Amino acid sequence: MSAIQQTYKQRMAALKCVVLMPTYNNAGTIAKVIADVKEYSEDVIVVNDGSTDETKNILASIEGIKVIDYEKNQGKGYALKLGLQKAYEWGYRYAITIDSDGQHYADDIPNFICKIEEKPDSLLIGARNLAADNMPSKNTFANKFSNFWYKVETGQTLCDTQSGYRLYPLEKLQKIHFITRRYEFEVEIIVRAAWRGVNVENIPIKVYYPPVEERVSHFRPLQDFTRISILNTVLVLYAFLIYYPWKFVRSLTLTNIKDFINKHVLHSKDSNLKMATAMGWGVFCGVIPIWGYQMVFAGLSAHFMKLNKVVAMVFSNISIPPMIPFLLYGSVVLGAWALGLENAFTLDNITIESVGESLTQYFVGSVVLATLLGVLVFIVSLLAMIICKRKPNNE
Repeated sequence: MSAIQQTYKQRMAALKCVVLMPTYNNAGTIAKVIADVKEYSEDVIVVNDGSTDETKNILASIEGIKVIDYEKNQGKGYALKLGLQKAYEWGYRYAITIDSDGQHYADDIPNFICKIEEKPDSLLIGARNLAADNMPSKNTFANKFSNFWYKVETGQTLCDTQSGYRLYPLEKLQKIHFITRRYEFEVEIIVRAAWRGVNVENIPIKVYYPPVEERVSHFRPLQDFTRISILNTVLVLYAFLIYYPWKFVRSLTLTNIKDFINKHVLHSKDSNLKMATAMGWGVFCGVIPIWGYQMVFAGLSAHFMKLNKVVAMVFSNISIPPMIPFLLYGSVVLGAWALGLENAFTLDNITIESVGESLTQYFVGSVVLATLLGVLVFIVSLLAMIICKRKPNNE
């Protein structure tokens, strides 16, 4: 072992960083990968995800590692979740995850160490050279697919969201509820971490893809792409329904509000009538029952109506979480009135589930409420601009 490697061992220990390795039927490579990793870290956790080959016996013969073992294969996501949780319980602050099939190089561990020392509590993802020789075409497509949806769901850009060579800040992952347990878990965890404000970024790594005849892959194209597609549907709905509106509200400061009004209202080229229409239309879009797509619909429809898109999208954020109970209640009350029904809801007993049992009443009422609020905002904003003698900026 070189002096440099010994130094990195000491830095890993100082950071309370462990290397976590999930494995399933990689008996041919697991011992070599562990040996390479131990050149840089004394702390290694291996999660044997129900391997049916000689993996269990090989692990039992290796000294100086912690092994989590169970009989039935549960999927990589389950193995990672269990390993990350155990690492946290055992007092580690960070965990570097590395695949056990030999495609990752242990000598890239210093890259993670240097970056996390520079940016503590970040989530780091190894970025592969997607143009490299032997990169399977399905990997390139899957990565581009995943990168696109990650940006939609978080507003952030990464060049590689599929790499399993990562560093996780364990404390930051606590109290996050995950819904997946297989291949798609590695997509979910970075999205939810980004939503929690964790800095997520790529660092360059090398990767080795053996010839096709030597590859051992547990990726199941049909099942795994289906799971990922379902997950992305859920995450996109959550992002537009909860994350983006809540992010918008949290970003509001007196300075931001003044800047927005100054740039998009006071100094806009739009007439008072068009500006008021954009505000009212935004509120209408935010109340109608298209949960998760209010901002998208407001922006697209405002574009085709030649209204101020930014103003319409901002005003569509009326459906922020604190307002949801009041909007639901107002919708069912107006729905009962419009349909001639008796309203059985109160602010104390109204929930999304209970509203789901009276969808017609809710849908009709939400359209009525959206129309009333939209018209009200239109009138109030138009009067306010007239009183304040606002003039379009034609410069």
